[in-house]
Amino acid sequence: MPKNSFTELCRDELELCGIKEGSTVAVLSQGNQKVDYVDAFLDAAEGLGATAFNVRLPAVDSSLDGEDGVWEVGETPLAGNRPAIEALKGVDLVVDTVFLLFSPEQMEIQESGTRVLLCIEPVEHIEAMQPSPRLRERVEAGAEILAGAKELRFTNEAGSDVTYKLGAYPVMTQYGYTDTPGRWDHWPSGFLFTGGADDGVDGKVVIAAGDIIFPFKSYVQTPIELTIEKGKIVDIAGGLDADLLSEYMESFDDPDAYGISHIGWGMLETAKWSILAHDRRGMGMHGRSFYGNVLFSTGPNGELGGPNQTLCHVDVPMRNCSLYLDGEPIVIDGDIVVDVLKADEAVGATNG
Repeated sequence: MPKNSFTELCRDELELCGIKEGSTVAVLSQGNQKVDYVDAFLDAAEGLGATAFNVRLPAVDSSLDGEDGVWEVGETPLAGNRPAIEALKGVDLVVDTVFLLFSPEQMEIQESGTRVLLCIEPVEHIEAMQPSPRLRERVEAGAEILAGAKELRFTNEAGSDVTYKLGAYPVMTQYGYTDTPGRWDHWPSGFLFTGGADDGVDGKVVIAAGDIIFPFKSYVQTPIELTIEKGKIVDIAGGLDADLLSEYMESFDDPDAYGISHIGWGMLETAKWSILAHDRRGMGMHGRSFYGNVLFSTGPNGELGGPNQTLCHVDVPMRNCSLYLDGEPIVIDGDIVVDVLKADEAVGATNG
């Protein structure tokens, strides 16, 4: 995509984020990474009459870069840099191209009232998964339903049957932009989630062939059976894929790595489940957002206000599941069945 076209996309995005004449925007970057993103956002902000600047960190964290390294969350090159943190707390919007999520630095910035927009996905993915007020409307309708529930249960034909006691943690929404003080979002994305009580998740999750494991960025080939008791994974069984997941989690040498994190479902009809078959770039927002997936996660829950700060975070978008809130169906066999949550038009075969 030509630079000026991406700048136009950034301008549209900043407008959705409420940026206008007199607004202030900081673009956070590290080293020589994402220079084109920095330039596009600065140009777009200037075109809207905002005051914008780049906070460029000299230290580079490569744990999320490309195909190399262990995907560790919560530790960032912003840690300990008080002048940079204070500068970021002083603007209306921080565009994060570093990945601050789950870090105490991001939480401090948000608590100041500054909103944060993460943007690190490939430009082509961003273009394909554009947010809209209609997506926001549907995601927020889902959040209202989820916030009123006391129990979440999801199943699949592979043998999953797990329940979450709800109410301990808030509902989080992602619809790809933020115009609310102190709110974080990720451009692009489209899903919602909450967490079960720390000791209130019990049952069995069977990750089936075709489900995705992040950070592996791979489709499961052989079923993985997770036994969960009081919010902890107590057994991982299966074949090769189970061995890979077990050894990965064990490598963190942290009992909290086996905690259960957030649970929710995907809402974005333009996101594609199949993208990893030919394009493994980025963090995987197509996979996390595709319409009707049940997004099962393990590890940290600090984003929700919980105590688990482990660096081991695993997201598993699962196909063809059924999800119920207080016994009422929300997703059946991978299809959203509540009218106010349905996409106006499902684009492409997102659920496989």
